[in-house]
Amino acid sequence: MPIAAGGRYVAMGSSAAAGPGIPSRVPGSPRRAGRSTGNYAHLVARALGLDLHDVTYSGATTSDILHRSAVGQPAQLDAVTPPTRLVTMTIGGNDVGYVPRLTLTSLPWPLRAMPSAVARADGFADRQATEERFARLARNFTEIGRLLRERAPDCQVLAVDYLTILPPDGVARRGPPPAPVAAWGRDIAARLAETTQAAAKAAGWQYVPVATASAGHHAWSAEPWTQRFHLSRRGGAPYHPNPAGMAAVAGLVLAALAGDQPC
Repeated sequence: MPIAAGGRYVAMGSSAAAGPGIPSRVPGSPRRAGRSTGNYAHLVARALGLDLHDVTYSGATTSDILHRSAVGQPAQLDAVTPPTRLVTMTIGGNDVGYVPRLTLTSLPWPLRAMPSAVARADGFADRQATEERFARLARNFTEIGRLLRERAPDCQVLAVDYLTILPPDGVARRGPPPAPVAAWGRDIAARLAETTQAAAKAAGWQYVPVATASAGHHAWSAEPWTQRFHLSRRGGAPYHPNPAGMAAVAGLVLAALAGDQPC
C-alpha cells in the first residue's frame, strides 16, 4: 500500500536498526542510542519523503518497545500514534543474547576472561535459559502486535530481519569469535529469523527477509554488509551493519513497500 509523502513513520528497534558508528549521529539524540542518520529508517524516510520518528536504541529489547527502559527512555511504542502510517522494527537479538555473546567472547584477553564476562557469556549459552528467552520473545511480539493494532490500526508494520553476520559452517575465517560460539551464533540467528517471521505472520505484518538476502554478504565475505570484531565503532560497531548493509536493508524495505519482494 503506497504511503503518502509526509506520512508519519516510526522506526523501532535495537542497535541493528539504530546504526552505531555509521556517520552521523542524529542531532539531539542520546549518545547511548547510537542512532545514525545513515540507518535504514533515515534512508527509507528520505526516499519516500516521510515524517520519521526514529526511536531505535542500542541495547534495546522487546521489553523496551513495550515499557520504559532501564536507562529511562520512554517505551518505543509511545511514538506510535493514530496518524502513524508506517512502522519498522528490527528487534529480538538482545533478548536472546545474540550479539552480546559474540562480543563478549571476542574481547581481547584478559577482558574476556573476567569472571563477569565469562558468567554472562555462559549464561547466554544455557539451553534452558535460551528456550525461556525465545518463549518470552514470542510473547512480547504478540503483545507488540496487539498494541500496534490498538494505537494505529491503519499503519503498515514491517518486521525487518537482522543482517547476516557469520559465514556458513566450513567457510574459512580469521579472528573471533571462537568456533563453538560461531556455531551457536549461526543457530541463534536462524532461530531469531524464524521467530520474527512467525510473529509477523501471526500479527499480519510484512516480513522483510534480510537474513536470507544478506547470506552472501556476511562479515567475512568479499562485499560485507556487517562488521567483523574490532575495537571501535568506526564504520559501524563490531558485529553490526556497515553503511553498505544499511543501504541494502533500506532497499529491501523499499522493495517490500512497493510489493516487489515476498514478505
